[in-house]
Amino acid sequence: QVQLVESGGGLVQAGGSLRLSCAASGGTFSIYAMGWFRQAPGKERELVAAISGNGGMTDYTDSVKGRFTISRDNAKKTVSLQMNSLKPEDTAVYYCAVGRRDYYYTGGPYNYWGQGTQVTVSS
Repeated sequence: QVQLVESGGGLVQAGGSLRLSCAASGGTFSIYAMGWFRQAPGKERELVAAISGNGGMTDYTDSVKGRFTISRDNAKKTVSLQMNSLKPEDTAVYYCAVGRRDYYYTGGPYNYWGQGTQVTVSS
């Protein structure tokens, strides 16, 4: 059973930066793709960024390209999301999740989820 714990959320002004981290326990972390999702009030959960098991492939939703960077440290079993130039529309609860069993590619299905961390960007 994989458990995920996110941290690093908080309140930041527009234009600022935050770094989210997700620590995994259980399972063989390096063979699974990972993803960061977010859900704003009244909106559906959306995939923000994804990374392959070996970290060599990454994907981003268009609205965060050039501002967010996903990375992972397989030795420490962590996946991070560096968020720069934050905008009020980035306000949401952010979740990390375990994706497909794939060392080289990103993608789901996403079966294990963390509890989420709140990111609030003020204007």
